[in-house]
Amino acid sequence: MAGTKKIKGTSQAWESGDLGRDAGHAAVAPKELDKAVDDALGMQMISIRLAKELIQDFKTIAKIRKVGYQPLMRDALKRFAEAEYKLIAIETANELERLKKEQADAERQAEADKASTEKQAKPAHRDHRMAA
Repeated sequence: MAGTKKIKGTSQAWESGDLGRDAGHAAVAPKELDKAVDDALGMQMISIRLAKELIQDFKTIAKIRKVGYQPLMRDALKRFAEAEYKLIAIETANELERLKKEQADAERQAEADKASTEKQAKPAHRDHRMAA
């Protein structure tokens, strides 16, 4: 180890990449560990075909945002799914409100029709005292 350069193990050295990024010390994690990490994070590997231009767009945005493009895609998909759930909830609430209004209108109309029918079915009241 005579020619090995020693770097002080500070958090700054880790954050700058002086420590922890040497490919010579990297090793592929065992599949069991990879699976355990995915399970712990609730992640599942998928395969999807996307337009090359879309992938390049994500890579460009990721570079600007200083993040990886795959985590950026994951975040975009998560935000889309959350927004869709909110939209579905709003649409469902609006539809429920519309159905309640229709039901209330139908009940009012039925009551009005019943009152009108009862009024028409009653015989005209005659004053018998005047007929004599």
